Amino acid sequence: MVTVADIMTREVVTIQAKAPLREALFKLVQNKISGLPVVNQKNELVGIITEKDMLNFILSGSLPQTVVKEAMTKEVICFPPDTPYEKLCLSLIEHNFRRIPIVEGKKVVGIVARRDLLREISRFYGQK
Repeated sequence: MVTVADIMTREVVTIQAKAPLREALFKLVQNKISGLPVVNQKNELVGIITEKDMLNFILSGSLPQTVVKEAMTKEVICFPPDTPYEKLCLSLIEHNFRRIPIVEGKKVVGIVARRDLLREISRFYGQK
C-alpha cells in the first residue's frame, strides 16, 4: 500500500506566523510554490498561507503592514505520514486544495501537492 510518506516532499518551505506577509510572497515566488505551511518556533503547524490569501491582501493595499498570521488560513486539513495516498487524493479533490501538509503530532514533516500524486501515479503506469 502506498502511503503519504512514500510521496511527500520532505524538505518543506515554511514560514513563521509573525513574519511579514511580503516575506511569504517572496518565498512563494522564489520557490515556485502556491502555498506555505505556517509554523511556530517548534515547527508545529498553525496555519497555511496560499496564493489566494496573498491576492486578497494585495488587492486591499495592506500587504506592507500585514504579518502572515493576519492573512493565513487557520483551520488546516493535514494528514500523518502513514495515511493511504487515496485518502489524501480524495481530500485534495473534495476541498479543491493544491497541497496538504503532513504532520507527526503537530510538527510539519512533509507536504503533498497534486503534482506529487500525479508523479507517483505516472510511475505506477511505467513513466520515469
